[in-house]
Amino acid sequence: MKKRSEVPLEDCWNVEAIYPDTESWRKDFNSLKKEGKLYLESILRFKGRLGQSPETLKMLIEAQQVIERKLVNLYVYMHLKHDEDIAEETYKTPYGEIQAALFDFQKQTSWIEPELIELSEETQKIYLESKPLQPYRFQLEKTFRLKEHTLSSDKEELVALASKALRTPGSAFSALNDADLKFPDVEDSNGEKHALSHGSYQVMLRSFDRKLRENAFKTYMGRYDAFDNTMAELIQGAVQANIFQAKAHKFNSALDAALFPKNIDTQVYRSLIDTVRNRIGALHDYYKVRKKALGVEKLHLWDQSVPITPELEIRMEYPEAEKVIIESMKPLGDDYVKKLEEGLKNARWVDRYENKNKRSGAYSSGSYDTQPYILMNYKGILRDVFTLAHEAGHSMHSLYSKTQPYQYYGYPIFLAEVASTFNEELLSVYLRENAKSTDEKIFLINQKLEDIKATLFRQVMFAEFELLIHEHAEKDLPITPAFLKTKYKELCDFYFGEDVVVDPEIDIEWARIPHFYYNFYVY
Repeated sequence: MKKRSEVPLEDCWNVEAIYPDTESWRKDFNSLKKEGKLYLESILRFKGRLGQSPETLKMLIEAQQVIERKLVNLYVYMHLKHDEDIAEETYKTPYGEIQAALFDFQKQTSWIEPELIELSEETQKIYLESKPLQPYRFQLEKTFRLKEHTLSSDKEELVALASKALRTPGSAFSALNDADLKFPDVEDSNGEKHALSHGSYQVMLRSFDRKLRENAFKTYMGRYDAFDNTMAELIQGAVQANIFQAKAHKFNSALDAALFPKNIDTQVYRSLIDTVRNRIGALHDYYKVRKKALGVEKLHLWDQSVPITPELEIRMEYPEAEKVIIESMKPLGDDYVKKLEEGLKNARWVDRYENKNKRSGAYSSGSYDTQPYILMNYKGILRDVFTLAHEAGHSMHSLYSKTQPYQYYGYPIFLAEVASTFNEELLSVYLRENAKSTDEKIFLINQKLEDIKATLFRQVMFAEFELLIHEHAEKDLPITPAFLKTKYKELCDFYFGEDVVVDPEIDIEWARIPHFYYNFYVY
């Protein structure tokens, strides 16, 4: 596998659009540390004065935004550089420094919400109707909603101080998963060895060589099982961090704490699980069809991704994937297509391929003041094409969100997946309409069914598992490897059904899912 230094420039995202080099970043960071003290002084001078007038609060918000935007840009650059090679020492220290700066900013401004909430209802109403604060009305309404869950200024500062420690389980998981965890080679049916990695694992699971699929599955899961105690402690740490935040802010549960700020009732989460469970027969019917199509006596977990069309696999080189995605987005209009094409082809939004110690998976990142950035580990299978379309949907969503003022640029997780999954749907329709043969159309229809399985059923299973382990911990019960394995296996038995052999190695799969560190993200 290539080292980061060996990756051609055209395959790398254009982080130089933020800073030309780390020296420039360091100069800005050091300047901000000096300026930041002045900015924080300008913010702190408003402490105890927020009830004076709407104009006073407006000046505070504007001062807060100035430093926040600079901090976020510094963070985006360094987190992108860090993710290029998680083991690279050059970026570990500055990445830690900018994280510390963000935590300090959070601590220094933690008094603002408590002071706003302590305003009388009459003053709050006047502020919401005042002309100077109209650009911030929705932001203020969200703050006032949190009255019962906002602590005094000194207590909020204490919670802010704990934030960095509370995020350690997720950081430790990323370091272990993306840098320290190594996989041995696996053999195919002819005894030929293949290099196993996070990126190649999904490719191997689509291989028509069943022995290679089996060996890849067992070896991959086996490496996580070797660290089951460590992984369980990391998960427990993340869960306890969520429970701490919930209890500290007087929520009934960690789920309530995660959903209430977004104005989502917990019943939405639970109803989703119940609805999918009540209709699980549709998924089980699909497994019956897959088993018959593959012509196997027993359908194992390593048979879940291989195409059902014999010896037909649609693959695309990266440039072709870009072209197909751009073509498929034409229903969204000329402006959308033009901006997307510019981003993918010229602005170098995308970091395309896997390299040694690069963060696994895929994501879209960026800030209000930067271009979008997409991390990929592209291998050329069709799933990768859909992943690129998905992340491009997030990036375009963020790009168009810049038409909003800074305070409304971000969007909640509950809405984030709409733009991304809709892009996948457009791509799916385009590919089916342009299929070159009946077998290719069958392949694409099955791909769509696999997407539904992954996006709906699998994510809901994850959501159920996440809720289950939080509720277990909220009863002051320990989260052990045995508990996690047993509960995960029980869920797999239910979701896969009787026509799938739920191989014992699957009971460790929870250990490889980064989303379990994102605090009720997957639903």
